[in-house]
Amino acid sequence: MCTQGARISKYPENEARWVQVIRRFCAVFDTREKIGAEKKIPRPTVSFESYDIYTVIIPPLRSATHSTTRRTQQKVKMPLLVYKESHILSAQQLRNLSEHKYSCFSASLLDPLLQPWWNWLVGQTPLWLAPNLITIVGLILNIVTTLILICYSPNGVEAPPRWTCALCALGLFVYQSLDSIDGKQARRTNTSTPLGELFDHGCDSISTVFVALSACISCQLGHYPNWLFFQCFCAIALFYCAHWQTYVSGTMRFGRIDVTEAQFSIIAIHLVSAILGPEFWLTKLPGVDCEMRILLLYLACGIDLLLTVRCAKCILTLGCGKNGSTVAGTSVLSPSIPLTLVVLPALIIAQKSPENLFTEHASVYIMAFGMVAAKITNKLVIAHMTKSEMEYLDWSLLGPSLLFLNQYFNCIVPEIWLLWFMLIWGTQDLLRYCSQVCLEICQHLRINLFRIPYNPKAGVPHPATASVSSQSNLGSSADKNGGTSHRKYKTKPH
Repeated sequence: MCTQGARISKYPENEARWVQVIRRFCAVFDTREKIGAEKKIPRPTVSFESYDIYTVIIPPLRSATHSTTRRTQQKVKMPLLVYKESHILSAQQLRNLSEHKYSCFSASLLDPLLQPWWNWLVGQTPLWLAPNLITIVGLILNIVTTLILICYSPNGVEAPPRWTCALCALGLFVYQSLDSIDGKQARRTNTSTPLGELFDHGCDSISTVFVALSACISCQLGHYPNWLFFQCFCAIALFYCAHWQTYVSGTMRFGRIDVTEAQFSIIAIHLVSAILGPEFWLTKLPGVDCEMRILLLYLACGIDLLLTVRCAKCILTLGCGKNGSTVAGTSVLSPSIPLTLVVLPALIIAQKSPENLFTEHASVYIMAFGMVAAKITNKLVIAHMTKSEMEYLDWSLLGPSLLFLNQYFNCIVPEIWLLWFMLIWGTQDLLRYCSQVCLEICQHLRINLFRIPYNPKAGVPHPATASVSSQSNLGSSADKNGGTSHRKYKTKPH
């Protein structure tokens, strides 16, 4: 008879389920053996009494279990907290990324007027300067100038010094100019790759947060916390929606009033605050009894409404996949889930906070949720470029979840502690994620992120290392953003 049941408690915990299966098998075997003895059926020549279940049966099962676990781990896209142990992008996603071609339609009013400036600027750029390096330098300058402004008016109530507003205007102008010539530099040096487009959009997702926040501080919108929240999160949501409609239609679309017009409008706001002082926006118009900043808000709301309607129409009618689906064949409404998981908790936490978290720490609040929004926007861009389904849940949502649960349990932990934790956690998670994705793409395409091949004698990159010539279009001078070509323009190329 089988007598190994007493040894079950000594087995490792992860093997308990196999021991249970074996014990049931032994019980069935013992029952059949008893029936065979009563019917005088000869016993088998092999008896289970002569075997040690742990040493004979468990090791093969353990080996099979471990091999299955290894195969399962290979399918996991990303561990919970560590990116380096596994690849974020699968082999199929990398192949789709290599075949990606950037498609854009622009009807911008200012882009044709700014082409001579951008063409002259890229002509002064050294050929050895990598396009991605141009983009990151502009982003860093924009962030630094905005942080200086935030230091003098962290909640948007105090009037910032005039020189900080002028510095923000300069930083945004430099960022806008560099962001516009990175794609031209890529085609000029024959180094256009899909990584350039991804890197450009990733930097834009971060810059959007700081640009919107700086504009609100420059006109002292902190006196109206609800308006401050609305404008900043409108900018974040509209940038996400622009890539949402790209994920649906496969083409980036710029209207007559779009990102370039918005950037120069904010530069104008900073210049007015620098020349006339931030108090100018508090003056009331004669005969209207309305402050200048309120009038500015109404104008911004009208533009936001037009952009929202245009994006919604594109999302609902221009699906390029099967049966009007996205480029990945998924529902056109599926990207709404990550956006809702960011904006809705932000609204609830701001309104329900017993410590007036948003009112007292508006800049930290917007930057913290802005990093989370930038992360999900980057994942949406990657989903579009790799033609894959977007993941809805993300570890960057840990911060909003903790703030929400803390309010549910009557603020066990001070909210400002969790808000700073959310900002630090979201920033490091975004940087680690973007770094790992860029490294994987660089390894796949066999390129460097911030360096391009350059032959000083010839003055041009070595032709053997020129990247993806099928995606380069040297004659497309009407291009604005991004590092790839195949762009369609409603306006006549210059």
